[in-house]
Amino acid sequence: MYEVKVYITLKESVLDPQGQAVLHALHEMNYNKVKNVRMGKYIQLWIDPDNNEDIEKMVKEICDKLLVNDVIEVYTFEINKIN
Repeated sequence: MYEVKVYITLKESVLDPQGQAVLHALHEMNYNKVKNVRMGKYIQLWIDPDNNEDIEKMVKEICDKLLVNDVIEVYTFEINKIN
């Protein structure tokens, strides 16, 4: 069994209105040392593959086909074997 952690963020060139709203709220709360906020998504998957399945390939396909909008988002992931 594998635990996969997927981190999805907006591309640097994409404006992040949600991040700017959080930044504004933090400044209103006097957390003025915070200079920028970018929001993203964190997704966990638990995969029980067949013996010869390529987990990395499977995760890339899942991200590319369903989880990530590649026009505005980028992703990274971690794969950890668990038992």
